[in-house]
Amino acid sequence: MLKLQIIVGSTREGRHADSVVHWLTPVAKAHGAFDVEVLDLRDWPLPFFQETIATVGDFKNPTYSQPVVKKWNQKIAEGDAFLFVTSEYNHSVPGVLKNAIDSVFLSFGFRHKPAGMVGYSVGAAAGSRAVEHLAQIGFETEMHALRDSVLIGLVHEAFRKDDGAPVNSALNIALKITLDDLAWWGGVLKPARATQLPPGNMRMRAALAAKA
Repeated sequence: MLKLQIIVGSTREGRHADSVVHWLTPVAKAHGAFDVEVLDLRDWPLPFFQETIATVGDFKNPTYSQPVVKKWNQKIAEGDAFLFVTSEYNHSVPGVLKNAIDSVFLSFGFRHKPAGMVGYSVGAAAGSRAVEHLAQIGFETEMHALRDSVLIGLVHEAFRKDDGAPVNSALNIALKITLDDLAWWGGVLKPARATQLPPGNMRMRAALAAKA
């Protein structure tokens, strides 16, 4: 079974992420392909990014700038697939989410793993610009960002008050497509990681050192 980590990318008071996660988490658990874990960034008080080669220390047993950063890297390393839940701030992702991704530093915990995106906003854009930016960020971490996303516009009206189900049934279809794709890509990439090449920047360093 694949380890799916749902990463909640907003931490501010009154966030709409809670209604989104309340809906999608049991759906993900019922899918059957995943062992689901919710990683709420409220529970991970990561410092503003300050990692360097010096803070990492021993690459085989990194220390990082603070213990919580090491724990975060170790936690992300456990995942086989990711589902990011992101609001949209000024056409992009929340700063805490960007910081959490940046903090996975030199452990390559996102590398060669699939990532689905659930974007939301109170406007009609439905978090689409944040999702687009998140895919670009993910490209640099070498995660595999899925083409299909779950986009929730007018999020304050998107879920029923009585049971938390989406008002628009198309959201359930979009979520199933995303989960199915995560399961397929996760199944392909998990065994492939056993024989993956070292990261390109590491190979470049080694090649340049050999020529020196």
